[in-house]
Amino acid sequence: MNADDLRTLQANGTESSVAAGQVLIELGQYGAGLYVILEGTVVVEAPDGTREFGPDTIVGERALLSADGRRTARVRAKTDVRVVAVDRMDVERICAGDAAFARRLADTGEEHLT
Repeated sequence: MNADDLRTLQANGTESSVAAGQVLIELGQYGAGLYVILEGTVVVEAPDGTREFGPDTIVGERALLSADGRRTARVRAKTDVRVVAVDRMDVERICAGDAAFARRLADTGEEHLT
């Protein structure tokens, strides 16, 4: 995702703070939206390994793009984080109006697999 994509998501979401240790996403749950990380670090705990992500990254997009809509990993705040939560309906609306955005979002999901 590029800087314009992140700004688009931020303009359509709700900003909040999450304390270190708090779970943002639980494995297997229905994906109601995604998060843009503004500050801090999150840990993604997936069956295939653990990764860390920081500012200007997105987590939770894979469930929005999958057929069953389920979360494929647990995501928790490693440090205090500031995020923007964007719900599924807003992401779907943005993607419907901008096919290139939708492709870049899908590419982000693929990058998180490696």
